[in-house]
Amino acid sequence: MVMKPRHKKMVLIVGGVAALGAAAALVLNAFQSNLVFFFSPSQVMANEAPRDHAFRIGGLVEAGSVKRQTDGLTVRFNVTDTAQTIPVAFTGILPDLFREGKGVVAQGKLGPDGVFRATQVLAKHDENYMPPEAAHALEQAAKAQKTVVIK
Repeated sequence: MVMKPRHKKMVLIVGGVAALGAAAALVLNAFQSNLVFFFSPSQVMANEAPRDHAFRIGGLVEAGSVKRQTDGLTVRFNVTDTAQTIPVAFTGILPDLFREGKGVVAQGKLGPDGVFRATQVLAKHDENYMPPEAAHALEQAAKAQKTVVIK
């Protein structure tokens, strides 16, 4: 059976649209699997963070909370936004500028025991810089505390 030119054009158009749809679906799927959201300790404690996906948590490293394990690579510390505190466990080499009382953003998953298992830790790069997400989280926590005190 011979196709008419009009039918050939229609088949090409339908095939092109199907190929574009498949490509778009693949790109969106890859984007979705690599998407990482940021949450403050207050949001994590309010169960706003996902339990089954990786996300970022940010705030300040709580003073006196950094504890190094005997293996030399595992470090436990607390991240706080001054309203709530989340314990973090990280195995690896910390950034040189990681310090207590300084801004930090950690990426990982929250364990069933409430400990955030970090796969990556980012620290500020000079004394005036804090990751924008962490700075915003601290501002929101401070506003929330002032609201609670006033009421």
